[in-house]
Amino acid sequence: MSWRRIPAGAASLSLAAGCWASAPEGMAGNPVIPGYFADPSIVSHDGEWFIYATIDPWGGDTLGLWRSRDFRHWTFSTPDWPTKAAATSPTSGKSKVWAPSVVKTSDGRFWMYVSIGNEIWVGTAAHPAGPWRDANGGKPLIPRDYRPGLHMIDAEAFIDDDGQAYLYWGSGLNWVNGHCFVVKLRPDMVTFDGVPRDVTPAHYFEAPFMLKRDGRYFLTYSWGNTTTDTYQVRYAVGDSPLGPFTEPMDVPILATDRARQVISPGHHAIFRDGGHDLILYHRQALPFVPGGPVRRQIAVDRLIVKGDRLVRVTPTRVGATIHGAAPRRDAARRVTMTASTAEPGHAAAGAGDDDYATGWRAPAGDTWLQADLGTATAATASLIRSATPATPLSFSVSTSSDGVRWRRVVPLSEMTGSPIKVPALGTARYVRLSFPQGADILDWTFPS
Repeated sequence: MSWRRIPAGAASLSLAAGCWASAPEGMAGNPVIPGYFADPSIVSHDGEWFIYATIDPWGGDTLGLWRSRDFRHWTFSTPDWPTKAAATSPTSGKSKVWAPSVVKTSDGRFWMYVSIGNEIWVGTAAHPAGPWRDANGGKPLIPRDYRPGLHMIDAEAFIDDDGQAYLYWGSGLNWVNGHCFVVKLRPDMVTFDGVPRDVTPAHYFEAPFMLKRDGRYFLTYSWGNTTTDTYQVRYAVGDSPLGPFTEPMDVPILATDRARQVISPGHHAIFRDGGHDLILYHRQALPFVPGGPVRRQIAVDRLIVKGDRLVRVTPTRVGATIHGAAPRRDAARRVTMTASTAEPGHAAAGAGDDDYATGWRAPAGDTWLQADLGTATAATASLIRSATPATPLSFSVSTSSDGVRWRRVVPLSEMTGSPIKVPALGTARYVRLSFPQGADILDWTFPS
């Protein structure tokens, strides 16, 4: 990340609003990631976790990539491939980059299947962080018009115990009529080995993910509408990765639970860690406003398999236990947050509660967020985690010892990424971030 100066602006004052209730201190493991992201895929490599995800709302010109060695402290970047510009064909639609699936083959290579322009592309890399490159000669693996009237999106690769790879994909239009297709892949991970089959089970809309346990194949998927409170995860069971698949019961395994502040969970990945199965999925950011902007966040919870059944998942704010994960994020100095203004449900305190479900948000226009360190002391380096780290964040930094006389110590600059590090600022009691274009800040911490 680098600083880029832009012309300075002034801040104006107005009344602060209330804040959405946060989780008890030290208990907020979910959301995992500080930002608005969806459709996650996860791999572990050389002691490091990599989460690939759609940038909300509805994708970006790139994907989001988060990296962590302790499953608590995540660093954001955007892979060099795919991009909307680089993965475009004569059949491409206007939709952007979303829904990555990343798997590792026995030769150590990584393969990504990703939706771009309502068609499916494939890329490969020697390392999860890349560099990635197109693996199909600059054309989509599955073009948009492959099955007219259906969405050719949400591809998910599965590698069976014998090394045979399969690809699942498919959705519907207008939140109805989803279809699921599956095909064997040849060893090159690009060429189809046979003709794709339609294996659509009951209550399928999109986002297939295959799980195999004790010889049984669990086709899991999403049904409902992610923009409302109806999105959910269901499953069907079969004796073969090619189906047929039958829903064993007419109930979801993960669905809206308003008592737990979980709205429309879905489009998941399942992974194994420490001998346990875990489900990584997105759910609506809080507070959820029906018909409002699509802002989703990523969470992880325990998944239990019992014979040929998947036990209903209990969505939590605590999150799942991950082997080797830090018990919580680094301790930070206690500060009091105030702001010039805030949107309802996003008061300043939300930026200082160590909870990625809450944050401070202010509308477009000059505004500021201020930290009171309690006494004039060394204002050490601090960390900003924007809810939209792929979008440039414009801000300046000022300090004061009395809250009346202010000194600008960092000029108006533009930054992307997460976390954004604000350097040590000398002695001060108050530190103020000024945003000439508004902001959405999930976390602003002063590590102790």
